[in-house]
Amino acid sequence: MATVWLYTLLSVIIVSLVSFVGVLTFAVNKDFLRKILLYLVSLSAGALLGGAFFHLIPEAAEEFGYSLHLALYLLSGILAFFILEKVICWRHCHIETSKQHPHPVAFMNLIGDAFHNFIDGMVIAGTYLVSVPLGITTTLAVLFHEIPQEIGDFGVLVHGGFGRVKALYFNFASGLTAVLGALVVLLLHIEVSTIGQALVPFTAGGFIYIASSDLIPELRKDIRPHSSLLQLIFILIGLGIMYLLVE
Repeated sequence: MATVWLYTLLSVIIVSLVSFVGVLTFAVNKDFLRKILLYLVSLSAGALLGGAFFHLIPEAAEEFGYSLHLALYLLSGILAFFILEKVICWRHCHIETSKQHPHPVAFMNLIGDAFHNFIDGMVIAGTYLVSVPLGITTTLAVLFHEIPQEIGDFGVLVHGGFGRVKALYFNFASGLTAVLGALVVLLLHIEVSTIGQALVPFTAGGFIYIASSDLIPELRKDIRPHSSLLQLIFILIGLGIMYLLVE
């Protein structure tokens, strides 16, 4: 059991560190970063939709069937994030977006990512409880799909008003929920199948809401033809990456 704990905690810490991928942007100047931010937001929108439709929903449906319960969990995720955004908007939207007052889209993305990372941590721990080789395989799969999503998430935070250092810090804090998810499974010895029943479709609903209600409307503000085409291309790239990562 000590080996399982060691492998699990090491794996989720490595997965959490992927959130620092945004440090690569420090190699470019602020003007260039500002120009590509909407394309990073586009990548994030595609990755979120791909994560929901290519990974989370099929995973839940394969385990439990596409039942009325799954549909209700999916819709509950959409509605919960709608309510959450209303609460955040009441507190923040009366002030113009800046580093001191980030836009609600940044907070929504952080919360959605935190739910996702929490589930990743639970899944990694759950598979290590089955076998170490399976846990390692799962960790590698999580790492591969986290990299493009974290790049997009970082872009969303900066676009939403966070400075680059603050965006890295909050993205990493969101990533650490993977450790919390792993600890929950290890301490309670939860089976992997239990994880997917409600949390996976709920998170999928959150991803769909964030992508369609928060990120895509941000993209609609820039209506220049060449920029709109590039946004579509980056959405398709995000979708394509997630599709290629389907097991």
